[in-house]
Amino acid sequence: MCLRCLHQLPYTEFEKLPGNPVEKIFWGRLVIQNAGSLIYFTKGSAIEKLLHQLKYRGKKDVGFYCGRLMGEAMKMSNRFKEIDGLIPLPLFRKKERQRGFNQARLLCEGISEVLQVPTVLDAVERLEATETQTHKNRVERWLNMQHRFHVANESHLTDKHVLLVDDVITTGATLESCGQEMLRVPGLRLSIFTLAYSSSKNV
Repeated sequence: MCLRCLHQLPYTEFEKLPGNPVEKIFWGRLVIQNAGSLIYFTKGSAIEKLLHQLKYRGKKDVGFYCGRLMGEAMKMSNRFKEIDGLIPLPLFRKKERQRGFNQARLLCEGISEVLQVPTVLDAVERLEATETQTHKNRVERWLNMQHRFHVANESHLTDKHVLLVDDVITTGATLESCGQEMLRVPGLRLSIFTLAYSSSKNV
């Protein structure tokens, strides 16, 4: 993207704000340290086009580039400085093989380069495929994601402060399900960051 387009993206600046809308999603649902999203997601926006290029056209460089933007934003904030590792929200293995990559992992690679924090792979796995979350309400999304994740390597997470990363957050049901499983690990502290935030469930 050109510098002008980058400047015009609708940045949330949530990374600077305790009690921001992303953190409020998890109030009473998940114990987190900090959370945020970089950019507001709207239909037809530049960020929607970027995500389409990443997820459906295999433009992996877009994921790495967006991850760097996320990393730069967190680096400027004092709220994400004590992170020990980055956890990409896992895809079901078959789906990842079909797509050829996990977009959350690409975001983590970009974040890692900026923050100098390692990406932790294979700590958490997705046990099975799920129905699309599009057109489901908050309760339906939550039910759809129950018991879908498993901690495969507890030692990678014990007594660590980790950042769970995904591309878009809407109701937070998927991240909540994964986070609940991760928080079973002794001493784990959890923060969450996504590329985009949407207040609409139709994404």
